[in-house]
Amino acid sequence: MIKLFRDLQGDVLYPAGSVVCIGAFDGVHRGHRALLQHTAQRAAALGVPAVAVSFEPLPREFFGRDNPPPRLSLARNKVEAFAAQGMQGAGLLGFDAAMAATPAEDFVRQLLVGRLQAREVWIGPEFSFGHKRGGNLALLQAMGAQLGFAAGQIDSVHVHGERVSSTRIRQHLLAGEFDRAADLLGRPYAIAGRVVRGQQLGRTLGFPTANLRFARTPALSGIYATWVHGVYETPWPSVSSFGTRPTVAGVEPLLEAHLFDFHGDLYGRRIEVEFVAKLRDEEKFDGLPALTEQMHRDAAQARHILSEHRLRATA
Repeated sequence: MIKLFRDLQGDVLYPAGSVVCIGAFDGVHRGHRALLQHTAQRAAALGVPAVAVSFEPLPREFFGRDNPPPRLSLARNKVEAFAAQGMQGAGLLGFDAAMAATPAEDFVRQLLVGRLQAREVWIGPEFSFGHKRGGNLALLQAMGAQLGFAAGQIDSVHVHGERVSSTRIRQHLLAGEFDRAADLLGRPYAIAGRVVRGQQLGRTLGFPTANLRFARTPALSGIYATWVHGVYETPWPSVSSFGTRPTVAGVEPLLEAHLFDFHGDLYGRRIEVEFVAKLRDEEKFDGLPALTEQMHRDAAQARHILSEHRLRATA
């Protein structure tokens, strides 16, 4: 089981040493996985734990909190991905004003050396950390030479000539280019979580939904043809709404998946919603009858798209 920690300072976590990688890891795409896999390999070679360090909220969310930037995945998904890539430890450091003011040198001494006893530290291309982004590969290497650890940087990962980055994935998702986003992610874009109770309005309109809360500003908004994983052995066809539900004066981002021809209770079940195609933007209707009519059109369109998607997948 992965060991999770949140604080910059505290007791030594790995007295025998560790190999550490640091990054934002939003979406845990192909580039992130290359960094995590390299870290795991180096840790195995040295016989010490592999540890991934990130932040929650992400620094760009803290500095842009008046207009939060979109997020690909939530903290729980990130930790699950760390474990899947062989990490034994995960730091989700609370990023606040104190953390933002911490000099990079103090970050190195307090966390990397003090708590993690790092023997190697690895970062991705152009990564920086600490107050005013003062920490980089050169600083890590200089301090490592003094404090007893090595530091390195992995190369960028490219797919079809395009550099893999969370920014490019967000752009592809917003443009409805799900295949291109999947190429950079290394998998179809999906959001996972436990089904929670909503207002149950969809049930009264003939469209019961499985609801997942998304506590950050999502990278997507609108109506989508989707597959739901975790209900049956094979993905279940569905139409999903992701947004704030303006027709009913919603506020928080909510992912609502209507599973076609499904009858059962999914509350508390962990599911994953895979996005296949965007049908339309979210919009405010004059009333529930107009909304219901549009939902029927959305469902018919999603069924058609998913039927063709399944035929292509089995061809």
